[in-house]
Amino acid sequence: MEDRKGKITLKDVARMAGVSRGTVDRVIHNRGDVSKHSYDDVMRVIKDIGYEPNIYASILAHDKPRVIVVLLPSFRPGEYWDMASRGASLAKEYARTFHVIIETVTYDQYDLDSFRDAGARLMALEPSAVVMAPAFRTETALLAATLRERGIPYSYVDTKLEEDGYHTFYGMPMYKSGYLCAELLFDSVSSLPAANIAMKVAIVRIIHDKNRKSDPTAVRQSGFRDFMRERFPDVDLLSVYIDPHDPDGIAATLSAFFDANPGITHLVMFNSRIHLVAPWLNTLPEDRRPRAIGFDNLDANLAALRSGAVRYLITQHTDEQTRLAVNSLVDYLVLKREPQRRDNYLHMDILCRNNVDDY
Repeated sequence: MEDRKGKITLKDVARMAGVSRGTVDRVIHNRGDVSKHSYDDVMRVIKDIGYEPNIYASILAHDKPRVIVVLLPSFRPGEYWDMASRGASLAKEYARTFHVIIETVTYDQYDLDSFRDAGARLMALEPSAVVMAPAFRTETALLAATLRERGIPYSYVDTKLEEDGYHTFYGMPMYKSGYLCAELLFDSVSSLPAANIAMKVAIVRIIHDKNRKSDPTAVRQSGFRDFMRERFPDVDLLSVYIDPHDPDGIAATLSAFFDANPGITHLVMFNSRIHLVAPWLNTLPEDRRPRAIGFDNLDANLAALRSGAVRYLITQHTDEQTRLAVNSLVDYLVLKREPQRRDNYLHMDILCRNNVDDY
């Protein structure tokens, strides 16, 4: 077999691994839809026969493992960033094949100093590449500039900064998601002229850092507001801030806000925490309950949807964003494979009570 290494084909690998040629192709190009058993068989054959001798020689010659650092907001089990972290965990097996280590560094998304400290800890790990979810735009831009200066490729997940240096982006199309949110919120009245609309929308927002510098949903809000300006410019958009760390105070805050602003007919949250207001919404009679829309398929949000407190959820596959971002950087570092697309927008799903149980 050694004499034939230079002539080995996909067909040869498939035959020796006991799989189809298409399976080998999917493994090599990381296209998914391959069982773990088949994946392991293909990788074993590739290593045994040296199907890509130059690549694997390079990997083995690299004494110090490459490190990809994933920078995410800290989280509790079941929260949005927990799902993103799971994606990094899913990527570890693929990365391990190429002698790449995945490290996760977290920060408090409500604390600018915490983000700065996380950036310092990230750099101390001497990363070969970085995946990050930006929260503080100015500080993220400074970190990105440092990475560029040192020749370290980096990718964004969830949201991104509009600059030219990033390797890839994986996430929901944020502006379109805000536009879609507004369209769903008013789908029952969208055919009526704006002059006949006498409605108020409560935009429930999270209190972030004390200086209000962290606003990861800004682009989504922009899409929402543009739709409203175009279609329903006379509808009042009213913002109320709640503290996610004070669940007992949320109901009091919302009650006071609704009492001070009678006639609110619709409610929206642009982040992943619509479940925080669901208990209060469920205390309202149905004829006084505003039509509510939120984002992301957290278990608590799905429960709010089933209860009737929330009309729609716009969701995304958060774990896939991180997994694909890490895998793309592994391919770039080890296989020298350039991404097919720089901006990779994952599809948006719309959940309601009629389809949530099948999602």
